[in-house]
Amino acid sequence: MTRAWLLCLGTPKAGSCVHAKSNSRESGFTLIEVMLIIAILGVLMSIAIAAYQDYSIRAKVSEGVALIAGVKEAVSESLVASGNFPTSNADAGMVAANTILGTYVSSVGTGATDGGGDGLILITYRGDPNIDTHTLEFSATTTAGSIIWTCGTSRGTGTSMPARYLPSSCRP
Repeated sequence: MTRAWLLCLGTPKAGSCVHAKSNSRESGFTLIEVMLIIAILGVLMSIAIAAYQDYSIRAKVSEGVALIAGVKEAVSESLVASGNFPTSNADAGMVAANTILGTYVSSVGTGATDGGGDGLILITYRGDPNIDTHTLEFSATTTAGSIIWTCGTSRGTGTSMPARYLPSSCRP
């Protein structure tokens, strides 16, 4: 946009004012540009928040996976001592299932399938509406003297936890 003005030097006298031109352009963002940027940021934030919520819930589920390290050891020792998987926490020499607690874990119980062929560990969760009362099952089988643990929906029966919250090693 071109603007014109008069430039007067000193006291205005005849011929002392000069007509000057300037090429100046207004700069800045228009309202539409600002609203477009806000809309794009809103979409990006909604995606980020959803991803963070899933990550946060998976971290809570991993608490149970960490808690069962000692339980796996007790189940293994019971198997070596008796030749069968324990059918309860007491058989494995452990405290009751509802006394093995975490911030997001309400119980950790052990058991065996019919006939004692496979050992089971069942984690029950609490403390978050997304995982309340859901379970995650670990099963143990023996192969050539080694115990192999599988978890989650790879086995299928005792896990009610939604697959998107399971640790990657437990997903189908």
